[in-house]
Amino acid sequence: MPLTRLHHHYPSLLIDHVGTADGSRLVATKNVSVNEDFFQGHFPGTPLMPGVLMIEALTQAATILLFKREGARATEMGLDAPYERAVLRGVDNAKFRRQVVPGDQLELEVTLGARRGRVSKAAGVARVGGHVVAEMDLVIGIETLESRSAAGPIIHESAIVAPGAKIGNGTVIGAFATIGEHVVIGERCRIGASAVVDGWTTIGDHNQIFPFASIGLQPQDLKYHGEPTRLTVGDHNVFREFVTIHRGTAGGGGHTTIGSHNLFMAYAHVAHDCHVGDGSIFGNAATLGGHVTVEDFATISAYSGVHQFCRIGKYAFIGGYTVVTRDALPYAKTVGNRARIYGLNSIGLERRGFSRELIAKLRKAYRQLIHHNTSRAIALIEKDANLQAPEVQYLVDFIRTADKRGVILRRPSKKTDGAEDE
Repeated sequence: MPLTRLHHHYPSLLIDHVGTADGSRLVATKNVSVNEDFFQGHFPGTPLMPGVLMIEALTQAATILLFKREGARATEMGLDAPYERAVLRGVDNAKFRRQVVPGDQLELEVTLGARRGRVSKAAGVARVGGHVVAEMDLVIGIETLESRSAAGPIIHESAIVAPGAKIGNGTVIGAFATIGEHVVIGERCRIGASAVVDGWTTIGDHNQIFPFASIGLQPQDLKYHGEPTRLTVGDHNVFREFVTIHRGTAGGGGHTTIGSHNLFMAYAHVAHDCHVGDGSIFGNAATLGGHVTVEDFATISAYSGVHQFCRIGKYAFIGGYTVVTRDALPYAKTVGNRARIYGLNSIGLERRGFSRELIAKLRKAYRQLIHHNTSRAIALIEKDANLQAPEVQYLVDFIRTADKRGVILRRPSKKTDGAEDE
């Protein structure tokens, strides 16, 4: 139950147990003990539960029901709803029928009514022993932390956040998470339970780090001796469970960088001094060795490994269980151990909005590369007036700037189906 979304916690939490809860109705209980703080002054010798606290108890019950319903809707839509809290906007038709005293068990029943925008109505009834003690109509507003510039971070009481860490407004730090003293986290991020963010790490806005991920720890390099190297992460990235991202080494420039809008599925690994662009997808357990560059909108499928100092070109597709030991060409499908070219990544390019005309140009360029040696193919591509496009030129430049190991241009064997994208 989302009690964390209430503004109040112990000792102001006025619900002990939630019983019945369905889509529009909830029944909860509050055991009214003589030890309640408010009885000390209300009133000495004749303790009574204040009416305003019965309003608060019903409001807390309505909040649980409201967010239970909204959470179910978000799940159905495949969404991760932003962090929200409920606030009481108004009370209508309040009537207090009987006194509530120590020893009573207060039954709280709320039923959701109409909703308009960010405001919902709820009917609340409080009973003791089956007798109505209070009833009212509640008006509850929903505030999203994204719209509240003054909202600070929400940090679970069991999380360990070093004094020097800087946490942005609206960021949520989960249970048992650990945040190091040199870490800077932007606004409206979500750090999952038992996740670790450490080192000289800067993380932008709207990032999600799921439970048990490890971000910014020291590299797995025997030449690393504790120097203050860095990791920088952009905005709107998702790091799923057990993802590991390491910061740089002095010998590799001292800086690992991750762009924006990337998805790292469970157990993916990015080693020291890697540079990942924007919009890429890393499948489960996809692994980058040190000093790898992954350009924008690449896909590295599950259990694939990329050797140190390799490049992955824009819009490249690396198939599952592939071993990449040379630069992987942009726009192409690279699959296998050792990796081979399986033609153009035409489906991926269509999904990214490439025109049919441009896809045809890239396909023809790849045919030249597959059917001729590299130098001859590049000469034919550059002479062909019909192939003039920035994307084709980028492909040519990518090949020319490869290191001495070159690029992956091995064709699949003739026995393999789909050897060439026609």
